[in-house]
Amino acid sequence: MATCHCNCRAPISHLRLPPHLPTSKPSNPHPQSVNPNPSSRRVFLLSLPARALLLAAAAAAADGAANVLRCHALEGFDPVSPEERTASAAKSRRIAEAVGLLEKGRELQAQGDFGKALFYFTQVIEGYKDFALSEYARVGRALALYEVGDREEAIAEMEDVSISLKGYPEVHAALAAALYVDKHAPLLAENQFTIATLLDPHYTDLSYVKETKHWPPSLVSSLQQFITLT
Repeated sequence: MATCHCNCRAPISHLRLPPHLPTSKPSNPHPQSVNPNPSSRRVFLLSLPARALLLAAAAAAADGAANVLRCHALEGFDPVSPEERTASAAKSRRIAEAVGLLEKGRELQAQGDFGKALFYFTQVIEGYKDFALSEYARVGRALALYEVGDREEAIAEMEDVSISLKGYPEVHAALAAALYVDKHAPLLAENQFTIATLLDPHYTDLSYVKETKHWPPSLVSSLQQFITLT
């Protein structure tokens, strides 16, 4: 029997695509919706962020310029008038003078020179009565008056200052000693001393009023008599 040597592969031109696979792209049913120039749309879309950044940069530059103008305006603005500045400088000088006189009076008091201390305390009271520190000068003046012998005026000063400086323990303790010895008023003295020692218990210690507060010897003696009830 003769053998057949035929070629079983069909030429490629004889191949057929399956019917479900289209051989070409389907036509666009809406040709009017096609963008004739797709690249122009991409350029437009890409340009939107750049425009926004440019607008933001322009706004920031405008704000910065406005801030600069405001800063320059503030630099040239002074809320304090020349008259107010002059008055403030004058008041500062007066305060410094009053503090200097008060400190000088206390220094002389610590040295035991109560006559000169009285002079400086009086300077503060008469020349700077509009300052609150003049009330503390009145305390020093009362202690000095008590030592130099004018005890009536000293006690009157203490009584007055005990009201204006209520809660200041030194004046309450000094008034207690003076009331007990010079006015023979133990009940009033006890009331004043209770206020003083509630605020500062140190006033029961004679060495404290003598060495730390620099009370005059006569007032230290009066306080001793009150404490010991002699």
